[in-house]
Order: sequence, then C-alpha cells, then structure tokens
Amino acid sequence: TMTTQIRCLISAGPTREWIDPVRFISNPSSGKMGYALAEEAVSRGFEVYLVSGPVSLQPPTGAEVIKVESAQEMQEAMFRLFDQASLVIMAAAVSDHRPSHCSRQKIKKSDFPNSLELVPNNDVVASLVGGRRPGQTIVGFAAETENLLEHARQKLEAKDLDWIAANDVSSDEHGFQSDFNDVTLLSKSEETIPLGRKSKSEIAKKILDYVWP
Repeated sequence: TMTTQIRCLISAGPTREWIDPVRFISNPSSGKMGYALAEEAVSRGFEVYLVSGPVSLQPPTGAEVIKVESAQEMQEAMFRLFDQASLVIMAAAVSDHRPSHCSRQKIKKSDFPNSLELVPNNDVVASLVGGRRPGQTIVGFAAETENLLEHARQKLEAKDLDWIAANDVSSDEHGFQSDFNDVTLLSKSEETIPLGRKSKSEIAKKILDYVWP
C-alpha cells in the first residue's frame, strides 16, 4: 500500500543582500550542512523541499530545490512550503540585515559611501514558528563563536523551537566552509546531546536520528 510521504522542509546556505549590481553583503556559509540533511532525509523516504541560497553544490537527487538569493526571498519560499511540512530544519545562514537601498547601477568607487545604512531583515525562523501547527517538529541552527550552548539555549527558547543544533564556528577546523561540523543538539525538554566533531553527512544522520526517531 502507498503511504503518504512525510514532507521535510530544509533551508540551506547563505543569503545575499545586494548593495548594487556587483556588490552584496553575505556570509561564508557553504550550504554543505543543509544539503547533507536533505540527502539524508531523501534516503530516509521523506519528500524533501530544499530552499537554498547561492551555493556551489550539486542539488541532492530526489529533493525539490527552490533557489533563492535574499533573506526576503528565502522567507517567502519557506512561508509557501511551511504549512505542508511535518519536519522543518532551518540550516540556512540568513543575513540579519540588508542595505536600506540597492543602487540600480554600479556605484563608482569615488562615490561609494564610507558607511552603509542597513535595515534589519525579518527574523525568518521566528516569523515561521509563529504560524506553526500541532505536530510540526521545528529544528533551528545557531552558529556561534563564543558561549555556544548558552546562546543556543536562549535562541531555542526565544524562538520556541523543538530542537536547536548549536554549531561552533570559532575554528577553521570545522564550521562554515569545512566538510566537518562540531555540533551539540539541544532540545525543548532540556536535553544536551554533544554530537562531536564529525563529517557533515554523519552529523546529518545523527540529527535526524534524534529529531525524527
């Protein structure tokens, strides 16, 4: 008999906030963690939707990939798919701010301002979780350089997440560009589960073992 596939929605990679046609504000997220989660979710039989910022990775076979650039585009795509998803994993590194103005033409070097005016982007995670329905499991990520667990726990509680993967990005040995991650999983019910330093595909397996047993 055909069972309905469980839908899993994952966000991955960085966002780009354009200043002019040739410059943007971004971050070093490679998307590898989110893509590893998508591959693992596909292999476990989920129907996977992957909302991806600009990365240079092969799209995971069997996942539906929705490409976005800015935080606003990522939010729109996530909103569109959120309600249908039973498991939502937000692994993207979304820019907190964007330039208040994007120039239609390249700004000449001599005209480039000494300071850029930035405006805050919506908090994608918080705005999605506000509309959650019963039975949804929502997992966030916290990339921190200090006080990792304390900051992650605050984020878990403030955003009403079920789980948060606290990701130590203070070292070049793992984190943003690397194939490795050093992750501790924290749960709403106060569990603290160190997954240790492992490849991102191993971390993806472990995360799914815990959040969707």
